[in-house]
Amino acid sequence: MREQYLRTGEGFLLVYSIIHRQSFEQIGSLYQHILRIKDVDSCPAVIVANKCDLEFDRQVGMNEGRDLAKHYGCKFIETSAKVRINVEEAFATVVREIKRFEKVHQHGRPGQQQPVGSPHGHREDDGPAGCCGGCVVVQVLR
Repeated sequence: MREQYLRTGEGFLLVYSIIHRQSFEQIGSLYQHILRIKDVDSCPAVIVANKCDLEFDRQVGMNEGRDLAKHYGCKFIETSAKVRINVEEAFATVVREIKRFEKVHQHGRPGQQQPVGSPHGHREDDGPAGCCGGCVVVQVLR
């Protein structure tokens, strides 16, 4: 993976397939890798369980995904790119997490004003998911 994108990305969608356990098992090390590259303790991320339309082939339970997200302090969502379930919501969620993260970290700096939008332009009117391109999608799908 290009470390430049990890270093400069402000928010991450960590995507695994519910029908491929190995992709789920790679999410933790992937998130840890992002933290190392960015040299931070946490960053905005959403753990995304994809292919929820294939429930009968499920290898990773919904609660496993939720527990992993909780462990890392991330949001969690199940999606299906194929039938368009929660895809826009996943992107909207990572944008909200970026904004929340920026707000929390701005309040921690005395004497600084709250910015309007993020450094790369997140605004409420940036399209259906509110994304302007500062988000990074990281997939380990098979």
